[in-house]
Amino acid sequence: MTNDDRKIKDKLQPKTWNEIKTKDAWGIFKVMAEFVDGYEKLSKIGPCVSIFGSARTKEDHEDYILAEEIAFQLTQNGYGVITGGGPGIMEAGNKGANRGKGISVGLNIELPFEQHDNPWVDRDKNLEFDYFFVRKVMFVKYSQGFIVMPGGFGTMDELFEAITLIQTKKIGRFPIVLVGTEFWSGLLDWIKKTLIAQGNISEEDLNLFRIVDTAEEAVAHLNKFYAKYQLKPNF
Repeated sequence: MTNDDRKIKDKLQPKTWNEIKTKDAWGIFKVMAEFVDGYEKLSKIGPCVSIFGSARTKEDHEDYILAEEIAFQLTQNGYGVITGGGPGIMEAGNKGANRGKGISVGLNIELPFEQHDNPWVDRDKNLEFDYFFVRKVMFVKYSQGFIVMPGGFGTMDELFEAITLIQTKKIGRFPIVLVGTEFWSGLLDWIKKTLIAQGNISEEDLNLFRIVDTAEEAVAHLNKFYAKYQLKPNF
C-alpha cells in the first residue's frame, strides 16, 4: 500500500458522530477568525474594484496587458484594486495598481497548485484565506465593482455568485464589467438562447452586467454608475 493509499484509507475510516460534531464546532472559530481579520483590514481601504481572471495568463498575453492597464486607470480615477493575490490576471491587476500608486490588495487562497503571492500587492494588504466562501464574502462586501477578464471555473464562480446576489436582492447593485467580447460572446449567446428562452431568467437580468473591450470603456462604466450612487460597502 502506497502512502497516498494510506491517506485515502485514513480519510475513509469511520468516525463517531461525537468526533465529527466536535471537529465541526471548533472549526467555526477558524472561520470566524478569517472573517474578523478580513473585516478589520478591508474596512480601512476605501473604494476598490476587484479584477478577476485566469491565474494561467502569461505576462506577454494581451489579456494580462489589458488587465494591467485597467487597474492603472482605476487608480487614476480614485479606486484601489483588489485581486485574488496570485499570478496571471491577478498579478496584472496588482501591478497596474502599483504603477498607478494606488491601493493594491491581494486576497490569497491556499491551494495545492497555481496560487502563490504576486510581488505587486501592498505588504500590509496581503490577506491569506483557507476558505473560499470567506474570501468571496470579502470580494463582494468591499468591492465597488467587478472587472471580469477571461478565466476559468474560479472566475465563473465569482462572476455568477455576484450576479445571483444582485438578482435576488441579497446585496445592493454594483457594476459588473466583462472584458472581451470575443471571449464572452459564446456564453452570452447561450444565456440568451437557453436560459432566457426556457424562462429560467428574465431578459432584464442581462442588464446586471456589461461587456466591453477597452480599459476606457470599463472605467467609464464604473464612473457613470457612481455618478448616480454613493460609494459604500455592498452590505
